[in-house]
Amino acid sequence: MDGKDPVDRALEHFRGIIQEQMSRVEELNHAEDWVDYEGIKPIIIGVVGGDGIGPIICDEARGVLEFQLKEDTMDGKVQIRTIEGLTIEDRVKVGKAIPDDVLEALKSCHVILKGPTTTPQKGDDWPNIESANVAMRRELDLFANVRPVKIPDQGIDWIFFRENTEGAYIMGSKGVAVTDDLAFDFTVTTNQGSERIIELAFEHAKKHGINRVTVVTKANVIKTTDGKFLDIARKVAGRYPDVEWDDWYIDIMTAKLIDPARRKQFKVVVLPNLYGDIITDEAAQIQGGVGTAGAANIGKRYAMFEAIHGSAPRMVDEGRAQYANPQSMMRAVVMLLGHIGHEEKAAELEKALDVCFTFEKRIETTGRPDGATAQEISEYVMETIQDPNLEDKWSSFQKELGVEE
Repeated sequence: MDGKDPVDRALEHFRGIIQEQMSRVEELNHAEDWVDYEGIKPIIIGVVGGDGIGPIICDEARGVLEFQLKEDTMDGKVQIRTIEGLTIEDRVKVGKAIPDDVLEALKSCHVILKGPTTTPQKGDDWPNIESANVAMRRELDLFANVRPVKIPDQGIDWIFFRENTEGAYIMGSKGVAVTDDLAFDFTVTTNQGSERIIELAFEHAKKHGINRVTVVTKANVIKTTDGKFLDIARKVAGRYPDVEWDDWYIDIMTAKLIDPARRKQFKVVVLPNLYGDIITDEAAQIQGGVGTAGAANIGKRYAMFEAIHGSAPRMVDEGRAQYANPQSMMRAVVMLLGHIGHEEKAAELEKALDVCFTFEKRIETTGRPDGATAQEISEYVMETIQDPNLEDKWSSFQKELGVEE
């Protein structure tokens, strides 16, 4: 130790955090405008395999992406490139969440398709480096984590807007142990960061004719930071008089998502970082498991699309990686296609995935040798996309469930 008083050392540490965040607020005040993909040629899509089952499911999702964009890649409108070096081994070797050369390669792309990466936890064999996801969201300012969840036969059609660059996660590696007996972690909320994610949620509701936005906090207890998030929500809501809104506390919200009498009423949900991570995993589990859901990480300049689950090292250790279900990555591809302006291709893929995994279920996915391999699943999806009766088949299934298109 340096001989300093523990309190003085902790205060010095906290001062550095405050100064860092004050600088960040200034950067937010001068943020750039949204990128216009119509004016870009080629749109560069970087593909990052990740760890564990990541390279397998990402490779199959890439195949589907290339299938949907084959005309655009042939005429030079889209370029798809592989980005190496974001494995846990590479990150540990340089002691960084994202190696410098990998970060440079990521920034040379417009959008990224990323497989799951391993984040070490205390007690692991790996050094406790920062999450690659958290670092990427910060470095590329991917402030909005967008996760849709649909269960047609239960009347569920949710979309979650999770703030991605603030809250407890962005401070996760910057806590301080004052003494052996006392430790602090931190959370941060800014007007600018809160306003842009809440506004994005309201804009989505307005654009898609959805007359409900739900704001989730714990502002009754976490009064300063969650209170600020809720105050900003009230301010933003005032600019959208035609969109109704309400607010719920995170604890009761987790209960109401499994309440059949209430959950159909939720449509667009916006919430801070930590709560968003928890609630979207619950929502994905209701849909059929975290392996069924993809996510978009959106910023004004960059966007990254991924599965919401982890790298499943146990599947690799047990020799089952080839049976991993790539549906989550393909759902991410749906969002990627829509984001770069290919709404029809996105809708086509989404309908094929619905037919394959929700309605028809011609093959079984178990994650084990008694189920389909990732390659068999992607072949099934692409075969379904090419089915000339896809639209009629999807509509027929919808009618059987009593779902209005």
